[in-house]
Amino acid sequence: METKIRRKKKASVEEALCVACGCCRKVCPKQAIEIWKGVTARICAEKCIGCGKCVKECPASVISLQEVQP
Repeated sequence: METKIRRKKKASVEEALCVACGCCRKVCPKQAIEIWKGVTARICAEKCIGCGKCVKECPASVISLQEVQP
């Protein structure tokens, strides 16, 4: 039987395209997102659990889940 390995993922913001609307921050269950200087969203990798709620919520589609290197 083949075992599928699930790799950890963390949210990542394409900061140059972020409009800092704060929608992602409101849905984050771990409060891992801050709006930095009113310009862009920044994600705290230590707090992020990779749930993807921010990805779904982002109206500009500039947040994605990226695999974390072990």
